[in-house]
Amino acid sequence: MQINVTSEIGLLKKLLVHSPDSGIGKVIPSKAQDWLFEDIVHLDTVRRKEYDYYTKLLLYFLDPAVIKGRLAAIDDPQNTYQFYKPGRAGFHHSKNVIEIQVLLAEILRNAAIKQKLVASVCAIENCSYHTQEMLLTQKPEELAKIFISGTGNNLEMLFPPVPNFIFTRDIGIVIKDHILLNKPAKKARLREALLMKYIFFNHPLFGDYRNNIIELSDSPYHFLLPVDADEYNVTLEGGDVMVVSSDHVVIGISERTSMAAAHQVATTLFKKNIVSKVTLVQIPQKREYMHIDTIFTQVKKDTWVMLGAFSKKRAKKELSDVILRAIEDQKPEMAVSIIQFRKNSLSKPVRFSSLEDLLVDISRKDLKIKGKVTIIHSGNDEFPFDLREQWTDSCNLLALKDGVVVGYDRNDKTLEAFRRAGFRIIDIKELLPELESGATDPQKMRNTFITIPSAELSRARGGFHCMSMPLLREAP
Repeated sequence: MQINVTSEIGLLKKLLVHSPDSGIGKVIPSKAQDWLFEDIVHLDTVRRKEYDYYTKLLLYFLDPAVIKGRLAAIDDPQNTYQFYKPGRAGFHHSKNVIEIQVLLAEILRNAAIKQKLVASVCAIENCSYHTQEMLLTQKPEELAKIFISGTGNNLEMLFPPVPNFIFTRDIGIVIKDHILLNKPAKKARLREALLMKYIFFNHPLFGDYRNNIIELSDSPYHFLLPVDADEYNVTLEGGDVMVVSSDHVVIGISERTSMAAAHQVATTLFKKNIVSKVTLVQIPQKREYMHIDTIFTQVKKDTWVMLGAFSKKRAKKELSDVILRAIEDQKPEMAVSIIQFRKNSLSKPVRFSSLEDLLVDISRKDLKIKGKVTIIHSGNDEFPFDLREQWTDSCNLLALKDGVVVGYDRNDKTLEAFRRAGFRIIDIKELLPELESGATDPQKMRNTFITIPSAELSRARGGFHCMSMPLLREAP
C-alpha cells in the first residue's frame, strides 16, 4: 500500500478511522474529563445517527464499490448493524476507509506479537498475572476489542476504555512518505499510542515504510526532572501537525504538544530532508484550544476557516482600545506566537503577527495563489457565536478534496459564513440519495460543505478533522 500526504486539501484516497466502540458507552460522569470527554454520550445515537453517516460519506468518496447499491439494505430498520461493526460478518472491510480494530486483530494473529502486546498492555494497566494469562487465550478479534473497549464478550471490565481512539488524527500523522508517531500528553491516551505503534511496525500494510517511522525520544534524564517541568516534556498529538504543502509542515505548541516535541520534530524533518520549511504556532494552553486544528483548518488552496479571536483585524481593534488593551494585558495566555524556520537559513527565522498572515502566506507562497485568499470565521465572527461554535468544532473540518469539506450541522453562523463565501451547504441525509442514484458525482463536487448530525459526537470535543488520519492524498 502506498502512503503519501503532501497537503491538507488534495483528493483523499485512503485514511485510518475507528468507529465508535462499546467503550464510549461505558464512560461515566465522574471519569469523563479524565478520559478527555466533555460529557457522557449516547452510544447508539453516536453510532447509528451520527458517525455512521460519516462512514457512508467516506465510502462513497473513497471506495464506492463497497457501498453502491447497498444503501437501502444498510438503512433498513431491521438491519442487525453488521456493516459498521468490525469483527462482524457483514463488515464493509474497505481497503481505503481502513478500520484500526481490523488491523489490530490481524497483527494479533501472530503469536509473538500477541504475547508482547498483551504483556505491554498489562504493564500499562497494572493487570494481574491471572488477567494476563486469560488475555493470551483470547482469539485475535476478541482481544482487539478488549484492548480498545476495556471489556469483551462475557467479561467484566478489565481496564478503562480508550474512548478517544475515534480521533485517529492524534495517533500519528503521515508527512509525505513518513509516519510521525504521537507521544500523548494525557495518561488516558497511552494505550492508543502503544497499540498504534505495534500496528505501524508490524502490519503488512506499512511494511514498506517501517524505516520511515519517526518516534520521538524523551529529553535526556527526563526521569530526573520535576513532574511539572513542561518545557522539557516531549509530548505530541497529530491534531497539532498540518502538512500544508510538499515542503512545509505546521506544528502547534499547545495543551497537548510541547515545545520540546515541536523542536525535535522540526529538527528531524530537516535532518531527514523531508521538508524544507517548518512553522511553529504556539497557542494558549487552554482546553478549548487543545490543538491547532481546533482553531483553523484548510478548506481550499485559497480558503481557510479560523477563529476570529486570533485574526489580525481583532488584534488591531483591541490594540486601538485602551480599555481592551488593559484587559488583554491581564490575559497573557491569549497570546499567539508564530515563527517559521527554513532549512537553508535557520539563523534567520520569519515571524508572523497573526494566524491570518500565516494562512495567507501559505496560500500564496506554498500553493501559488495569485488572487484573493479568503478567511471564513467561526460563528461569522459574531460574539458569542464565534466562541460557542468553535467549542463545537466549527474550525475542525476535514477536506475530502479541494473545496469539499465535512463538518457538524450545529454551527449555524459558521455555515452562514460559508454560504456567503459561495459554498453550497448540503445535509448528509439529502446528499446520500444523490450519491447513491448517481445524481451527484463526488469527483465533480465543488465548493461544498457537507453537514453531519452532531448532538452527541460534539460532546467528545473533536470534529471530523480529528476523526481522520489521512494515509494517501493526491497532490492538490
